[in-house]
Amino acid sequence: MSRAVGVAEVGDADFAAEVLESELPVLVEFTADWCPPCRQMAPVLSSLAAEEGERLKVVQLDVDHNPDTTNAYKVLSMPTFMVFRDGEPVKAMVGARPRRRLLEELADVL
Repeated sequence: MSRAVGVAEVGDADFAAEVLESELPVLVEFTADWCPPCRQMAPVLSSLAAEEGERLKVVQLDVDHNPDTTNAYKVLSMPTFMVFRDGEPVKAMVGARPRRRLLEELADVL
């Protein structure tokens, strides 16, 4: 998986603990090794995690290795970004986007 530096990897086994039970809002990138746009997002997610880490938790989930979570949230395209707050998905965005646009889209959930 195209790991973003400073971004935790979550899976089916720990999704509830790491994402649904998080005190902070969580941005989840549903990603895959075979997805070029996902690789483009790695530095964006790294900088977001570094800058917004006190307000937002950023994690990645590999769809190929975690089918239960992927199917539960009906994720069909990579990358899909979902923001979870208090255990519920509050926003979903599909496709790679520049950092500035991602920040704009996250402004109402931060």
